[in-house]
Amino acid sequence: MDFIEKLKTTIRRNDSLLCVGLDPYPDRIPTTYDNVLAFNTAIIEATTDLVCAYKPNYAFYEALGVEGLRCLQETIERIPAGVPVILDAKRGDIGSTATAYAHAAFDVWKADAVTVNPYLGRDAVQPFIDHQGHGVFVLCHTSNASAPEVQTWRQRGVPLYEHIIDLATSWAEPKQLGFVVGATYPSVLRDIRRKAPHSWFLVPGIGAQGGDLEAVLKAGLRTDGMGLIINSSRGILYAQDPREAADDLRQRINRVRDLHSLGSSERHGVTGELIEALFDIGCVRFGDFLLHSGKRSPVYIDLRRLASYPRVLDQTARAYALLLRSLRFNRIAAIPYAALPIGTAVSLTLDVPLIYPRKEVKRHGTKRAIEGEYEAGEQIVLLDDLITDGGSKLEVIESLRQEGLTVEDVVVLIDREGGGVEQLQSAGCRLLAVFTLSEMMQHLAHSGRIESGQVSDVEAYLRANT
Repeated sequence: MDFIEKLKTTIRRNDSLLCVGLDPYPDRIPTTYDNVLAFNTAIIEATTDLVCAYKPNYAFYEALGVEGLRCLQETIERIPAGVPVILDAKRGDIGSTATAYAHAAFDVWKADAVTVNPYLGRDAVQPFIDHQGHGVFVLCHTSNASAPEVQTWRQRGVPLYEHIIDLATSWAEPKQLGFVVGATYPSVLRDIRRKAPHSWFLVPGIGAQGGDLEAVLKAGLRTDGMGLIINSSRGILYAQDPREAADDLRQRINRVRDLHSLGSSERHGVTGELIEALFDIGCVRFGDFLLHSGKRSPVYIDLRRLASYPRVLDQTARAYALLLRSLRFNRIAAIPYAALPIGTAVSLTLDVPLIYPRKEVKRHGTKRAIEGEYEAGEQIVLLDDLITDGGSKLEVIESLRQEGLTVEDVVVLIDREGGGVEQLQSAGCRLLAVFTLSEMMQHLAHSGRIESGQVSDVEAYLRANT
């Protein structure tokens, strides 16, 4: 059984995308254990039925000298044969040295997969690829704070990490070669998923490094609910109850996976038809446009036209409804003007009350800033047509909160992928979008409604503005 088959078998058996990193700090190991090996063995025995893989980090064992390397060997031997072992070694050297490293990882340490550094180019990675049946995870965009200093360096508008993806996907198939993508940069992870839709990502940075689990899963999960290996090391190893911590994280992952999978085929059908309908009624136009954010774009989305097309408006409302089913709220709040007819249609579809904040507060009449009935303390879902960087949404969120309303979720039809996810996170909100701009472009190209050059123009725009 090759690495990917072994991984998928374990994922299905344990219903888990959780990988436990076996990174021992001797001074943090409880005194009830005689040594590192005893501690590792206890962790493995406590979590074997909760994980999809284990990831020992070579550095922690090398730091313990010869005894540490013996511990690494025995630790791997104690991992059940059916559970994959990913050796986190980040190897990268000239061809002859890389060949020795590959031999060590797969033939000596008996790992199923290994992490490698692509900085030296293909000949530093090829010896690992040549070991058929094993997995290779290429460093792409890591989770450390200074990663952007190197990994987002751009040449002709293309960041280095995208160049790595283009190269690596030409070296091997997704069943053998995946990417290391840190959890602390979910917008980058989403960008990488767009570039590598079928690849597996090893995702460190959840837990001690502060990665946003839900944002990572929504950005990186494939349509089959797989494609991510979520690693946690310190957050599980040194928890008061490691098994409880592992199971809690596994369940948190699965709750998002379930929502991702729930109605996925229905959502795919609804969004595909909707994208085509939006194009056919002129809601999608190409040219050179100035956006509300001040940025220029080669594509313009005008959803105000929906009000004149009741059938498409109804399709739009049903697409929103699929997202809203997973949320708890008392009312929806629609942002004028484009979202008002959409919000009304959604309100009728779900039979939920609607409010809306005024753009201009009149000096006569009730002088209300928010129209509709509501009570302080109620949970509100903010609804708009699309989002670029999220700035305009933050103003509305603040106005709703000043009225005593709770706002934690923002739902839009289209995410233009201009940083809105991160902006809303800074305000304690999460973004849900029916589809992204890049997903819309890919579908329009696939359906023959636009040319590949138009897709390339939009992709270049997204790279320059992400």
